[in-house]
Amino acid sequence: MSSEFIIRLAGEAVYTTLKASAPMMVLALVVGLIISVFQATTQIQEQTLAFVPKIVVVLLALLIFGPWILTTLADFTYNLLNNLYKYVG
Repeated sequence: MSSEFIIRLAGEAVYTTLKASAPMMVLALVVGLIISVFQATTQIQEQTLAFVPKIVVVLLALLIFGPWILTTLADFTYNLLNNLYKYVG
């Protein structure tokens, strides 16, 4: 195994991780921004007001995008294990 191969494989793993977590992260960011604007306009500085909606949105996103995330991770794992003979020797 060459260093270029290992770097490419690590890059694919990072890309797959980012692709799988992107829907939840984007939705949490949007909800956090909306809550922050709401807190700034009403001057309510309650910390739990920011966390509870984000947790709920992330859980809902996990339910909605769960099958796609599972397929993405399974495809990456299948390709990794299917080509294992190339990686060993």
